[in-house]
Amino acid sequence: MTQPHSLVPTIDVSGWGQDPAAEAAIVAAVDAACASIGFLSITGHCIDPGLIEAMLAEADAFFELDENEKNSYRSPSPEINRGFTARETEALALSLGVQTPPDLFEAFNIGTEEGPSQTPNGDPVPQEMFAANIWPARPAGFRAAVSDYFAAAGVQAAQLLEIFAVALGEERNFFTGYTSHSTDTMRINHYLRAPGQSEPVDGQQRMGAHTDYGMVTVLYADSVPGLEIVGPDGLWHGFTPPPGSLLVNLGDLMATWTNDRWKSSLHRVVPPPRAADGPAHRRSVAFFRDGNYDALVECLPSCVDDEHPARYAPVLAGEHLMAKLLGPRTLMPSTAASTAGDRIDAVTSTAPDPQ
Repeated sequence: MTQPHSLVPTIDVSGWGQDPAAEAAIVAAVDAACASIGFLSITGHCIDPGLIEAMLAEADAFFELDENEKNSYRSPSPEINRGFTARETEALALSLGVQTPPDLFEAFNIGTEEGPSQTPNGDPVPQEMFAANIWPARPAGFRAAVSDYFAAAGVQAAQLLEIFAVALGEERNFFTGYTSHSTDTMRINHYLRAPGQSEPVDGQQRMGAHTDYGMVTVLYADSVPGLEIVGPDGLWHGFTPPPGSLLVNLGDLMATWTNDRWKSSLHRVVPPPRAADGPAHRRSVAFFRDGNYDALVECLPSCVDDEHPARYAPVLAGEHLMAKLLGPRTLMPSTAASTAGDRIDAVTSTAPDPQ
């Protein structure tokens, strides 16, 4: 079921929905991973390898366009999480309130376009949360391939939330009511050290340290070094995904629901060693299931008692998401609550990272 002695366990989820024994084994393994680090690798997932390859091919073709063409697809404002993001225009560590140089990734973002105009209480929902996607004119197959992958990743996220609900002792459809009009987004990340680029400055990362903001992230990542995760020991550890697997990590909302019984994983992507030859090309694609804008997230009764009082105030999922997004995009510290806890020391420490 899992790979032993691994910081990030690999769990085969193909048995979900097949038989009670298989489901029980999956639930136990997922619960252990979520409690220890908030990060796991899954096999037996429902995303066809052909969809992944088609999406990556189209994304590669897009990122090979010249900078002027790519920049024509940038978002019109920081609140709209759509379109192209250029290198050194965001600093993800600012979502934790930590000042760093801007990050060395470029990205392309899409999201759900249809959502409610107001909450059940009659409050308006900021329509930036459901803004129209900004599709490039080329490559010609980009929109179809990326949309197909986005849909498949959403199915996988729904299955994972079902597993999470059972692992937390809830009904398996517990999270369904929180995701009926979820502000799902997907970010295609592209890392390339091109000839002539300057070396990173001190403290500069390919993607700065952060926890994800929502419920669960379904992540495709190349089997290329660079991803680092803070372990239970409070130190950074490199992790290279097994071929054919998907990574899954928890976000701030799941940590809030579980009162830190489960961890929101703290992670980053570091630059390749200066001595490394070649272009050091790396890709990742993160699908974020962030929940309904108006979802009130508060500690589950099963995760709080006299010895473990609630650590986080109740929060509206959409307000938390927007506050987290705006920090890195405006190069200002985020105003949203952090779930990093004392792990923040790993972000602010100037000690050398373990090799």
